[in-house]
Formats: sequence, C-alpha cells, structure tokens
Amino acid sequence: METSPVWRVPRLWRLLLALSPIVAFPLVRLRVSGGLPAPLQGGPVILAANHVSPFDPVVIMAACHKVGIAPRFMATGGVFRAPLVGTVMRHCGHIRVDRNTAHVADALPAAAKALAENSAVLVYPEGRIGLDPWMWPERGKTGAARMAAMSGAPVLPVAQWGTHAAIPYEAPKRLGRALVKALLRRPVVQVRFGDRPVDLSAAEAGTPGVRAMHATRLIMDAIDETLTPLRRDEMRTPKVVDTSRPHDPARVRPRPS
Repeated sequence: METSPVWRVPRLWRLLLALSPIVAFPLVRLRVSGGLPAPLQGGPVILAANHVSPFDPVVIMAACHKVGIAPRFMATGGVFRAPLVGTVMRHCGHIRVDRNTAHVADALPAAAKALAENSAVLVYPEGRIGLDPWMWPERGKTGAARMAAMSGAPVLPVAQWGTHAAIPYEAPKRLGRALVKALLRRPVVQVRFGDRPVDLSAAEAGTPGVRAMHATRLIMDAIDETLTPLRRDEMRTPKVVDTSRPHDPARVRPRPS
C-alpha cells in the first residue's frame, strides 16, 4: 500500500513559530504545561483547543514552539483571502475552511491528507470564539470528530486561559487601547496540553452522523477537563470579564455543578 510522504515543516513556518514567544512576551506571561505524550510523537495528531480570544493563535504558536510541535492550523477562509497573510498561510501548509459555503466540506479531505503526512493539525472545534456566558467551551462542531474518523488520528485536548485579559473579543476594534493595557499588566496566560488522547471508543455505534456528534461531545468534555485546573479559582465567573464579548446561551454545554 502506497503511503503519503512525511510533511516537512517549511522554514518560514519554523521561523514564525520561533518568533511567536517574542511577540507574546511583552503582552502576557505565558505558562505552558504538558506536551505531546510520547506515544503520539512522530505521528499524526489532532490538537483540539478551546477558543477565547483573537490572540489565541499567537499564544498557541508560542506554546507549541515551547513543546516542540509545528502544527498546521485549520483557519477560516477570510484569513486566506488577505493579500499577504493568505500567501503566508498557504506557503506554511495551513488548511483553509470556507465556513457557510459550498466548499466547507473540502477542508476535511485536506485535513485528512495533512494527517496522512504525519502532521499535527490544530483545530478549534467550537468554530468560533466561544460565547458561553461563563467562558467554558461551548458545544462543538463535528469537524474534528469527522477528521479523526476519516484519518484514524488521535485527538489531544488543549486548553488555554487568560488571553481574553490581553486582547478582548472586539479586536481589532480599539486594539491600541487593549495593547497598552496588556503591556502595562502582562496578564498570566496558561496553555495546557492534555495528558492523553480522547477515548473515542464509546462513539463507535450508530450512523456516521450519530457517531460524529457523540465523538464531538467526548472531545469537548476532554477540553473542559483539561481547562478546569487552569481556572480553578474562577469556575463560575471569570476574574477578568471581557465586556466586549456577547453571550450566546444557545450553544451552552451542560456541565457538572
């Protein structure tokens, strides 16, 4: 059986990953815990992360650089349409997701191909910055679960917390003011990689759609569990409230008290 070649990380992407901690340092105090478990090193892996701020990609890049991962991001098509940024995204091997269009399904085979090349692929299963009133991960989309089913790659939960205290939801609106505040305060931002991949064996029954929905719930529960130690003292209301962030209770997930 013919196998896909192993993806070689472009030099430009390695450079950008190396620069990301330098970009993050003046704005936040980054704390990273965990990493890629030994059984997952050298093979394909889906990194499934929660999404709380426009600053998340920079922080995730810095965290991944620290633990030695060069992930390929799944990003909205709008990023790829930007003149300079889009060119960089394509050159670095990232994966375009044209949400709410007829081409949205094209992202799954592209991600499966990336995983067949032993890449790490980072996805935000919520599909947007989460709008849960208490900033817990909201109900996810089924894309990450379908990627796992299509490729057989494990899913590792990743949790991040505190980026909303640096760059709020409304950015780039009033970005200058937010940057000045972040420079003065340098809030602590935490990223935690899960200890083990999500056990999706309980989601093997039913139609493909039912399996994807069940697997998505398991993935979001694992992200929730990974996030809990990072916000142990703010389990209900966050200490820093982003007043620019709207609330959408329609996608709130049930959680234990």
